[in-house]
Amino acid sequence: MLTVLGEKAVCGKPCALLLGAFDGIHRGHERLLAAAKATGLPVAALVITGGKQGGMLFLPAERRVILHRLGVSYTLEYAFTEDFCKTPAENFLAALFARVAARAVFCGEDFRFGAGAAGTTELLKRMAPCPVTVLPLLQEGGEKISSSRIKGLLAAADLAGANALLAAPYFLQGEVEHGRHVGTGLGFPTVNLSLPPEKALPKEGVYGGAVETPFGTYPAIVNFGARPTFGVAEKKVEAYLEGFTGNLYGEVVRIFPKVFYRPTLTFASSEVLKEQLARDRARLLQGGA
Repeated sequence: MLTVLGEKAVCGKPCALLLGAFDGIHRGHERLLAAAKATGLPVAALVITGGKQGGMLFLPAERRVILHRLGVSYTLEYAFTEDFCKTPAENFLAALFARVAARAVFCGEDFRFGAGAAGTTELLKRMAPCPVTVLPLLQEGGEKISSSRIKGLLAAADLAGANALLAAPYFLQGEVEHGRHVGTGLGFPTVNLSLPPEKALPKEGVYGGAVETPFGTYPAIVNFGARPTFGVAEKKVEAYLEGFTGNLYGEVVRIFPKVFYRPTLTFASSEVLKEQLARDRARLLQGGA
C-alpha cells in the first residue's frame, strides 16, 4: 500500500528516503530505489509536481501507480509553487527532516534543491540526521538518462527508446468520457480521454499499444491528437480496444502507446478512414505493438 503525504504530514516510521523530482521515473531512479530497498527499511520518495519544461512525463496520480508497483511505501508530495521555489535550501532540509524519520538518504549526484537550486549534496550530507548515499548519474549510449531526453524521444514518436529508459512504460491515465460515437458507427468503438495540458505527450498520430482497464488489458489502436477527417480540431486520445465488449464510461483506464503507425491524416470520406482502420487493426493483430 502506498501512503500519500502532503506537504505538512509527518512520516514517523523509520524509512529510507529518496530525494529527487521524480517527474519521469526512469532507470536512474530505479537504481536509487534498489539501493534504498537494500536497507530493509520502508521507502519514502520525495515527489515534486509541476515546474518541468515540456510538461510532466507522469502526472501525480500516474506516479503513485508506478511508485506503488515499484515498492515505495510513502510519497512526500510538494507542489512547485512560488513559495516552494523561494524556500532557502537550509530551511527546506530542516522542515523535511523534522517530518520524516529518515534512517538513510539516497539521491543522484545532480540533486539540487532550495531557492535558486543553491542546495547541494554537500549541504545535504551536513544537515541530514543519517547517512547520505549519492549515486553517479546513470548513462545509456554515452548520454545521461533524464526526463528531458525521454521527452525528446516521445516527441519523435520513439516509444521503444523512451520505454527503454523508463522504469515503467509510458502511459496516460484518465477517466473515460463520452465521445461523438463516430468510431462505433465505423465498427471501431473507442474510449476517449482528455489530454491534460500539463502532461508531456508523444508525437501526434496513431499508435499500436494497449489499454489497461478494470476488466483486463487489451491490445489497442491509439490516436493522439485531432480528428481532421471530421473537422474536429480538439485534441484528445482515443483508443479502440481489440476484443473488449462492454461499457467503460466513468472508469479509470491507462493507455500505453507502443509503436508509431502513422501520422494523423485527413481522409476523403469515413469509408476511406474505415479501410485504414482495418489495416491498422490487421497490423495490431499481427503483433504490431
